[in-house]
Amino acid sequence: MSQGMYGSSTQQGRESSFSAMGSSSGENQQSLVEHAVQFVKENPGTAAAWCFGIGFVLGWRLKPW
Repeated sequence: MSQGMYGSSTQQGRESSFSAMGSSSGENQQSLVEHAVQFVKENPGTAAAWCFGIGFVLGWRLKPW
């Protein structure tokens, strides 16, 4: 099973990270989304905990009453 960019030290992962630094804003945003999707695939529990925490805080602070 492949660990991907976050779990391994592959040269390809480093090159894609550095190449995005000199890109336009649209490409950086796309790269950020790709990194987020990869992280969620590799760490579903952590991603779910972050979503729950952010949702809880936003729901608590933005309640209508």
